[in-house]
Amino acid sequence: MNPASNLAPAPENPAAGGLRIEDISFAYNDEPVLRRVGIEVPEGEFLSLLGPSGSGKSTLLRLIAGLERPTRGRIAWKGVEIVGPGIERAVVFQDYSLFPWFTAQANIALAVAKAHPNLNRASRFELARDYLSRVGLGDAAEKYPFQLSGGMRQRAAIARALALEAPVLLMDEPFASLDPVNRGKLQDLLINAWKGSSPRRTIVFVTHDIDEALYLGDRVVLLGASQGGRLLAETPVPLPRPRERVAFFASAEFRALREDIAERLDADIISSLASV
Repeated sequence: MNPASNLAPAPENPAAGGLRIEDISFAYNDEPVLRRVGIEVPEGEFLSLLGPSGSGKSTLLRLIAGLERPTRGRIAWKGVEIVGPGIERAVVFQDYSLFPWFTAQANIALAVAKAHPNLNRASRFELARDYLSRVGLGDAAEKYPFQLSGGMRQRAAIARALALEAPVLLMDEPFASLDPVNRGKLQDLLINAWKGSSPRRTIVFVTHDIDEALYLGDRVVLLGASQGGRLLAETPVPLPRPRERVAFFASAEFRALREDIAERLDADIISSLASV
């Protein structure tokens, strides 16, 4: 096994592309968290993973990241089973996870060093500043995390994830604690970074916000909390890109998709309450 990637040594199906979540179940202390979930995520797709608290969406992201192992089933990237964390999968959490004793630039330089271990220190820091500039933090490179606002710290966390140059980006409600203005700005920044990557990254984005899921995603996978986390629906988002925010949210297509998802979530919540 290669410890740098934590993928199984040989693919069972070398031709398989993208991310495959195959009949996954997971339990904590015999309490079901996920039940028989199967999802295929083609390379380059932006997938929104939506669900209420208790639906297992964050747990599923941790399973994809290799931070947990499924109770049953398997998860594979390009046909190779994931058995632990790996540099081909970058993760952005809600709490930023920046090292407080390093400047923003030094935090990003650590990621650059993983992606480019042969670069010297000066080159690593130069590339780190470039990644910070891409997220609008070029002037904040020498600041420490405590000197940055919440939105700026999350920008730095995104820059660090991009600096890993991983083909898969996993994001666990990264904008949930931000005000609506900064949240919208970072949503657009993320979309631009995703569209600008070549080859285009595969993104799995966890959220509990229907509007955010639809605005960002090519497809929305809906998990329910009743009877343990289970897949309720997979909804393609056919509205074309680039998406202009005001027009997108005013469109009849968006409103229809939003209503359908809201009805499914309401039904799942009612089912959960009835089983208590």
